[in-house]
Amino acid sequence: MTSPSDGSAVGTVRLVDHLAAELAGAGVTHVFGVGGANIEDLYDALHRGRAVRGVVAKHEFSAVTMADGYARTTRRTGVVAATSGGGAMNLVPGLAEAYASQVPLLALVGQPPTGQEGRGAFQDSSGRAGSLDAREVFAPVSRFCARVEDAEALPGLLHRALAAARTHPRGPAVLLLPKDVQQARLRVPRRPPGGAVPPVADPPLDGAALSAVLDVLRRGAGRVLVIAGAEVAASDARAELAELAGRLGAWVAVTPDAKDVFDNRDPRFAGVAGVMGHANVEDCLRRAEVCLLAGTRLPTLARGGLDEALAGTDVVCLGPEAPFVAGTTLLGGLKETLRAVTGRLPARPRPCPPHTGPLPTPPPGPAHRVRVRAPTIPYADAVAAVEAALPEDAHVFVDAGNAGASAIHLLPAPRHGRFVVAVGMGGMGYTFGAGIGAALATGRRTYVLAGDGSFFMHGMEVHTAVEHSAPVTFVVFNNNAHAMCSLREEFFQGAGRGDDLFARTDLAAGVAAAFPSLRVTGAGDAAELREALLRGDAGGGPAFVALDCDPYETPPFLPFRPFATRPSESKESSYERAAVVRAG
Repeated sequence: MTSPSDGSAVGTVRLVDHLAAELAGAGVTHVFGVGGANIEDLYDALHRGRAVRGVVAKHEFSAVTMADGYARTTRRTGVVAATSGGGAMNLVPGLAEAYASQVPLLALVGQPPTGQEGRGAFQDSSGRAGSLDAREVFAPVSRFCARVEDAEALPGLLHRALAAARTHPRGPAVLLLPKDVQQARLRVPRRPPGGAVPPVADPPLDGAALSAVLDVLRRGAGRVLVIAGAEVAASDARAELAELAGRLGAWVAVTPDAKDVFDNRDPRFAGVAGVMGHANVEDCLRRAEVCLLAGTRLPTLARGGLDEALAGTDVVCLGPEAPFVAGTTLLGGLKETLRAVTGRLPARPRPCPPHTGPLPTPPPGPAHRVRVRAPTIPYADAVAAVEAALPEDAHVFVDAGNAGASAIHLLPAPRHGRFVVAVGMGGMGYTFGAGIGAALATGRRTYVLAGDGSFFMHGMEVHTAVEHSAPVTFVVFNNNAHAMCSLREEFFQGAGRGDDLFARTDLAAGVAAAFPSLRVTGAGDAAELREALLRGDAGGGPAFVALDCDPYETPPFLPFRPFATRPSESKESSYERAAVVRAG
């Protein structure tokens, strides 16, 4: 889409002003990022236009995760902006998570002026004269990547970028914006800018594949286990999933990153599948005649412990991508495939067969008896306190590690909010930005559940929450360790090295000193934790709660299960000795 050359243009505007207006027209309400010389003109346009709110983060990775959390909770395109050089490079891990998890994002990345490319420009990433080529960096973590060479090219490239971000497979789109191009004047056509990008229609469903799926379901109509994935939330297909489950009389399990796609308190709910999941799912799978995958390819984290049972069960897959396991597949948009199958089943709902439900794995206790000097709160008690305080419309963002595994296993998803786990490339620290983005986008109370390792990576985004009065409650489970790494050392390498055990830190005291206006609590027990969370729910803006946990408490994580019940060693291990030394 180029501006007309027949005199019908009504004037010119800076490219960045046109870009800001186009984003607003596409429904974008926030742009997250970190400023710098080669992106400052865009921030100026956002400030002048006022239709889109610019949010300055502390780090570009967190800015991407803010846009990610915004996108997951609103189902709109998240937008992140960053300058050249290190600012641009810091976007890569966050974009990789969005790519792996198919989250629609648009990254606007500033570049040096075009006249300086290949001439030794500061932070030149044009690929000229031996410089780094930003397109080669971003292409593997994006669905679309282009350099805007001149102002007239921007409208067409922007339209293509927004369409690519929202077309399956969804993911990030990247536009590289040289500074002089941002400042250039763009002719504005008489008709309004393109506005929201229309969704791309899915191709018609394959009739033969639909018939094959129905044949399998009719043969195994007695017992069906549905395993639902994150695509249910991404395509807003929760109602269609529930209707199909009712027609089939099916149990419904969810993948670790999709705990919110089915009511966790519904009698049909079987639990979480995979390495952080519930034994009931495997039991239901062994009893089932058909396993129906809805919106999941069933990757390793969701399939862990189920391969043997899957091998003896007919598998049906509905959704846009073929699964990682063998089965009968109906490809297409998830809403359409669910509706097509449901519409050809008997209309009367059927009860599901009895099952035990998502009973938590009994806590195994510490792998060893360790001299922990400070009192600690067991994960099960801490998660129960979170459950007691969690509003039904809250969003929950769960980080990696022992705390994350415990929350996935033990915490029911809120009935009317998101329960988000970044199982792609997000890694530790994802939740701090993502929770802030979600809270600013929706205005709803958002919980961030993370460990101290994640906090030390990106927890200073608390500052951003304070600056913008975001309604986020940060709950930091502090075991003074990268505890999952430490347990792996002990279990799989024979003895702990102690590298991942740290000296004790008082996170609550430190955060309270840094942010005097922030409500901060150091919870000594589960009751204090619950009361602090309820106070956070009742107030506006952010809250921060820290609690001490035992680094040796074995989380509900399938690879650790064989070690969790072994007898405690009578002889003090090197792992224990390291803990005592570091604690002292």
